[in-house]
Amino acid sequence: MIEPWLGLLLMKMAVAAAIVVSCSLLAERSGPLLAAMIATLPISAGPVYVFLALDHDAAFIAGSVLGSMNSNLANAGLSLVYVLLAQRFGTVICLAAALLTWLLIVSALQRLAWPFVVALAVTPIVFLTLHRIVHPYLAARPAITPRRPWYAIPLRAAAVAMLAGTVTTISARVGPAWSGVLATFPIVLSSLIAILQPRIGGPASAAVIANGVLGLLGFGFALALVHVTAVPLGSWAALSLGLLVCILWNLGLMALARISVGRKRPNG
Repeated sequence: MIEPWLGLLLMKMAVAAAIVVSCSLLAERSGPLLAAMIATLPISAGPVYVFLALDHDAAFIAGSVLGSMNSNLANAGLSLVYVLLAQRFGTVICLAAALLTWLLIVSALQRLAWPFVVALAVTPIVFLTLHRIVHPYLAARPAITPRRPWYAIPLRAAAVAMLAGTVTTISARVGPAWSGVLATFPIVLSSLIAILQPRIGGPASAAVIANGVLGLLGFGFALALVHVTAVPLGSWAALSLGLLVCILWNLGLMALARISVGRKRPNG
């Protein structure tokens, strides 16, 4: 007979995996912009935070978000390294270098332990600067669209399920800050890289990651909102507001992109 705690853990992992599978299928049927907008929604961090909120109080959630903001800033480093390297190198080198960059940055930021206001001020500076750097790589497209390998979705689902199980199991031991870091480990970004680059090539895969930079900025703002509202409003209200910000932000980015394309098209 399954122990109650194990049954709950398995349920958490299954729910997280199901959410990622659904979003992944939608992302792979779209272009780089829509795929990036879906990938930068909290489709892996969201379920993990729900499970953290079930096990911990609002103060723990507020503290965890500080770690997640550092992790999100480290995503900027991951994105930059990957986009630049993917123009010339293969998947293994690009992904390994990107994840190593993420690890080094997030470790440095956790040791720095800067206050919330500094992290909030740095976030738009970092991502807006990054957007300007990767702008030339936004429009790359694959010559053909190969079929998705059979293991792509199960691999991604298994990775997120393991993340959800690991974070909820060890969160009480590692504390809120590192729980937040683990909750926002770049599972979705790294799995997209691992699956897309062998199929569509480095430049086209890099275009998906480059298009997600401004989405990560919105995610950073959503995390900041969760931090300031978790204690006064409660974890569930704060997490709901954070999700709403992510959705509205990405919808706004897509609307702006359509307007920009419309203006570039010749009349008549």
